Amino acid sequence: MEQVYQDAARILKAISDPKRLRIVDMLSCGELCACKILEAFHITQPTLSHDMRVLIQAGVVNDRRDGKNIFYSLNTTRLREFESILHTILSAKADCICHAQDCCE
Repeated sequence: MEQVYQDAARILKAISDPKRLRIVDMLSCGELCACKILEAFHITQPTLSHDMRVLIQAGVVNDRRDGKNIFYSLNTTRLREFESILHTILSAKADCICHAQDCCE
């Protein structure tokens, strides 16, 4: 379960930045070229590259190159897994960590 927490924390950290969360929201409509994402922000290309690298490393976003352009899309499989993990963590259950470690006493 510790790896599940680590993976979830990595995603939460990646999307905790308001700009990156907005990028995720933009990508919810479909694949976008980096140039279109850049137009929506008042940032430099290296700053966008850093933010996209964080999202890719967390497994939130996929990238693909087409000539000089880079296109980004949501990693829907990974996000569905993350949604399921959050549901599990936020739901009461018989084998809850608080029962296992007597943390509620």
